[in-house]
Amino acid sequence: MPWTSVMEERLRFVARLLEGEGMSDVCREFGISRKTGYKIFNRYKDDGLEALTDRSRRPVRYANQLPEPVEAMIVRLRQEKPHWGARKIRELLVKRLAGDVRVPSKSTVHAVLDRHGLVAHARKRHDGIWLVSFMHYDLGYIDLEQRTLQTIDNPFGTRLSPMS
Repeated sequence: MPWTSVMEERLRFVARLLEGEGMSDVCREFGISRKTGYKIFNRYKDDGLEALTDRSRRPVRYANQLPEPVEAMIVRLRQEKPHWGARKIRELLVKRLAGDVRVPSKSTVHAVLDRHGLVAHARKRHDGIWLVSFMHYDLGYIDLEQRTLQTIDNPFGTRLSPMS
């Protein structure tokens, strides 16, 4: 069977339904569910032949995307108050935009600040275990990751070698 376009297949599908064939039989023959069949047929009834073309799968809205004036306001507020975080900026937006525009969530405000390079990222620590000594005596170990101190039972005993 030669390749046909999706629109041609949908057109053949709708034509058979218009000729009076049953939805279940036509859907079975075309290898689609009845739900999909009714969706195609109802689109055709509502919008005509134009409804049989492929529709864009692009999302209607994008997460963390705001109207340009709101995003500009967030950036301006952060530049005016560089020590303010997303939560405080959002609270100010709630007061200023009261009902005019849907106020973005705290995470969206943070994403805008991050996108514009206005978020200071924490520096990575160099984790590890350090030996604590006083003069020639080993006193214990500091675990920087766990933030704990482990003392040695007898610091005045024989000296420990870091390689043992």
